[in-house]
Amino acid sequence: MRFASYSIGGRLGLAVKANDGWHGLAEGDANFPGPLQSLIEAGGDALSRAGSVLEAAPAVDLAKVTLLPPLSHPEKIICIGLNYKDHSAESGFKQPEYPTVFGRFNSSLIAHGAPILRPDFSEQLDYEGELVAVIGKTARDVAEADALDFIAGYSIFNDASIRDYQFKSPQWTPGKNFDDTGAFGPDFVTADELPPGCEGLRLQTRLNGQVVQDASISDMVFSVARLVAILSQFMTLKPGDVIVTGTPSGVGLARKPPLWMKQGDTVEVEIDRIGLLSNPVRDRT
Repeated sequence: MRFASYSIGGRLGLAVKANDGWHGLAEGDANFPGPLQSLIEAGGDALSRAGSVLEAAPAVDLAKVTLLPPLSHPEKIICIGLNYKDHSAESGFKQPEYPTVFGRFNSSLIAHGAPILRPDFSEQLDYEGELVAVIGKTARDVAEADALDFIAGYSIFNDASIRDYQFKSPQWTPGKNFDDTGAFGPDFVTADELPPGCEGLRLQTRLNGQVVQDASISDMVFSVARLVAILSQFMTLKPGDVIVTGTPSGVGLARKPPLWMKQGDTVEVEIDRIGLLSNPVRDRT
């Protein structure tokens, strides 16, 4: 199943993709199943039951509502750096033997179609197309062989980064958490619709129509399953937690001269069978 979160008239809505298009309900409507976050947290067959209810609901034109990130308030947004060998090399880092883990906060999230904002005190706004894996069951000390059973579904992320602020300190937190830089969406696709761990799917990032990143998810150093196993060794992963799995080579920072996003640009991240995340770039005013 494929779900989209949206807002209409100040009410939170949820839609599902059916054979004849999108169908949805919003808060206050009879039979509204609740937001995606609560359905994932409920577990069991909550998602499939909600999908059946929504398929029978009225059609909704997603172009006429305000799209939201699939999950606007996950408890944890866990990002993985240096998870493609070519990206580690272009960034000047030795490929780590253990995942490079950092966090994002909810305040940085934006939806498909919303502008990524460049602060006026930095020109170094960079793109990073990435696969998102969403946890579906509480996970602690999970074996890699069982790890994919704990994934509810997948989406797309653009981990837009303010590079000079990223490297102001050994921790990357500032440059990775500017408001309106974490593009997420447009859809949430349940894991049963995709290959295990999304292996073999192609990720491509385009800036103004030009391909700037192009890689297979299979090129990740730490697979989705391996990431769940490693992360669950030191933290409890909870339903709705988001893992942003890393970006391939081609980032603007590594180009000569650097290729920074600027006012008027459009950046797209596309992953086979998951969708297309597109955002304009604007100067923050």
